[in-house]
Amino acid sequence: MQYKIPVQIENEDKIFLQLSIRQLSIIMVWGSIAYSLFKSLRQSVWDTVALFPTILIILLTLFIALFKNSEMTFLPFITNLIRLNINSGTRTWQKWTDSYSAIEIWYTKSMATPEKRFDSKHDHKAYQDIEDQLHKI
Repeated sequence: MQYKIPVQIENEDKIFLQLSIRQLSIIMVWGSIAYSLFKSLRQSVWDTVALFPTILIILLTLFIALFKNSEMTFLPFITNLIRLNINSGTRTWQKWTDSYSAIEIWYTKSMATPEKRFDSKHDHKAYQDIEDQLHKI
């Protein structure tokens, strides 16, 4: 018997009105904050003045809850945008260099000590042997 394998398992399940639980919770929490702000401002100022910040909060909430760009929601999109601006330099591949950047793992290396390029001559020899065998293929 063949089983169906889910293709997109990271997609959120739609619960109500094509909204996920995450989206519904964002809308409910910030909607209640906007409503309580409206009720508290309404006692001291006119209704139209109290409605202005409430509408701004509701629009911002709907934007954050419904935002989707390339299958990314708002928070991953913003964090990736910040990471892009921090690591804006061009990444080029270099032989014998670690595949991560020091800033990606929040670790900074001391630049005073030079890096060892090879652990030993044996490692370099083994690498050369493998490279020669690959060139023969």
